[in-house]
Amino acid sequence: MHVVLIQADVDHGQAFAHRVAAMCREIAGHREADLVVLPELWATGYFAFDDYVPTAEPLDGPTVRALGAAAREAGVHLHAGSIVERAADGRLHNTSLLFGPDGRLLHTYRKVHLFGHHSRESALLSPGDLVHCQDTGLGRVGLTTCYDLRFPELFRLLVDDGARLLLVSAAWPAERIAHWRLLVQARAMENQAWVVACNATGPIAGVTTGGHSLVVDPWGRIVAEASDADTVLAADIDPGEAARAREAFPALADRRIPVPPPPWSRTTGPRDR
Repeated sequence: MHVVLIQADVDHGQAFAHRVAAMCREIAGHREADLVVLPELWATGYFAFDDYVPTAEPLDGPTVRALGAAAREAGVHLHAGSIVERAADGRLHNTSLLFGPDGRLLHTYRKVHLFGHHSRESALLSPGDLVHCQDTGLGRVGLTTCYDLRFPELFRLLVDDGARLLLVSAAWPAERIAHWRLLVQARAMENQAWVVACNATGPIAGVTTGGHSLVVDPWGRIVAEASDADTVLAADIDPGEAARAREAFPALADRRIPVPPPPWSRTTGPRDR
């Protein structure tokens, strides 16, 4: 499986619609990929909190339609990072989007763990209330977003729901980039799953995001890592390695402290590990 991570430093001096159009052109140019992954809130800018309300739109809005068209044009699975979603009840969510190669929206994930440390995300947005995986042509995939990395129980819920490929979109600050690298590796190693983690780069409303997007295998080994620059990171991964790792070192099968899923999770217990 050929994966491409677009570690974007989007020009927030441009109009929002121009940012979206530029990214869609970039996506459409990666026909060689099986999977393309984008950062968190790349079009709005994670730290541009005053822009959350004016750029929010529903899941049938113009940004989602444009991203679906880009995925279809390239013929790729697209984890389109996240957008500020305006739900039918008027609440706003940090919502990740997964498209199929036909451009259809396969899966969405509303970020559960909203950040409050020198951030207004938790004040402006509502947390998600569902955690589950999606069957795709790439296998069974779980989505997470940025701050979720600090909460291993969420990743374990996805593994119990069958995930062998975990995708992370992020806008992780440069000042804590060592935490980013450590946590991405830990989530891969402890869950014996591939983790493909795409971070933003460059300044966003006075905060510098750190880049260093990562592809980490089920043993916790870094297969590919970007710099802190605006770049495209590509890697080839073997989806079957997760099953081989779990068979060779069956740590997941040795768990002895069952933790029931929270009431907001759609998982129902361990699946095939």
